[in-house]
Amino acid sequence: MTNWILVAGVWMGLACAVLGQSEPEVAPVAAPIHGLGLPDDGVRVSVLGYHDFSDTERETAMRISTSKFRKQMEVIRKMEIPVIPMADFVAWKNGEKMIPEKAIVITLDDGWKSVYTDAYPVLKEFGFPFTIYLYKNYVDGGGKALTTRMIKEMMANGATIGSHSTTHPFPQTVKKYRKAGPEAYDKFLDKEMVESKRFLEEKFKIVANTFAYPGGYFTAEMLTKANEVGYTHLFTVQPGKVKRSLANNILPRYVILGNHDRIFEFAMSFRGSQGSMPAGTIAGLMKELAHPVIPQPGAIINTRLPEIFVDVSAVEDIDPETLKMQIAGFGEVPANYVSEAKTFLWRVNRRLRQPVCQVQVTWKDTSGKETETPLKWSFQIDREASYQPDE
Repeated sequence: MTNWILVAGVWMGLACAVLGQSEPEVAPVAAPIHGLGLPDDGVRVSVLGYHDFSDTERETAMRISTSKFRKQMEVIRKMEIPVIPMADFVAWKNGEKMIPEKAIVITLDDGWKSVYTDAYPVLKEFGFPFTIYLYKNYVDGGGKALTTRMIKEMMANGATIGSHSTTHPFPQTVKKYRKAGPEAYDKFLDKEMVESKRFLEEKFKIVANTFAYPGGYFTAEMLTKANEVGYTHLFTVQPGKVKRSLANNILPRYVILGNHDRIFEFAMSFRGSQGSMPAGTIAGLMKELAHPVIPQPGAIINTRLPEIFVDVSAVEDIDPETLKMQIAGFGEVPANYVSEAKTFLWRVNRRLRQPVCQVQVTWKDTSGKETETPLKWSFQIDREASYQPDE
């Protein structure tokens, strides 16, 4: 199998999969974003995502050496950053529980047998809880797949289970069903999101309320389906710290690569705490804005083709036709207004070359009055972390 990593926009981040595929386009997201509204309490959580492990096969994007994984766990212990279970993360995100101001959640995708043979002994030794994101068709899949016995043993020793779909569809498959029409796409989502949830709950006697998007790829319909069937917290592969005010259905996660150590370094970089600069941001660029934006002010992102997003749902009187987005080096760009979600967004269509990107958004009210203060912010591109698919 050829491991690969896909660079996509802010909504996709570092997409991960286990079979070679060409780069997909970003699907438009027009559904409401759930989980916003809780105040930021200053806590920052790094959610780490791993896949395959081996000390005998070469490292790739999706396969990390077992010895390097052990060293990373040692770093976490030496830095004294608490590793919390998914249940505590969810309770904190919902405003039901306090957690340390710096914390880590460990997730492992797909269900590789090496999770049991290589990663699990290390995690058990360190006493770190972890969540395995399984896709139905790979459970008891033979060869390199986890077995039910292995999964149940790990569950008895600190593991929890989340859904990773039924077949782990690649973006091309998702787009094929989406183009077939609403009815065919809805049946497809039922198979991938509902059937997988039901399978895990019946087989392992759990409530599977968290989901990891295969490859980080999602569409508006997935957000709606997740809300309908009871997924409360869903993870992308967009790197970044989780804070309480972020949407629950597009949570960032650091996919830890076997052949590039900077992602783990970013994940461990908690350069601020309450009342200070959040991790993954740059001093001098952080600022409070009247409306939510992505990338956030001062954020360090890992793609030069991000999607720039503004939530204007809190604006009481706005003429959508007057919305204007200007980006340094591009001038005014053809951003789109999504009326259902009251968002204004544009995906950068030419790679950002400068280390800092500056954005300005303005609009008028229905009487023609210009916004008194334009929405202005900047973010940085970590150009060294702009990855290309493995050969």
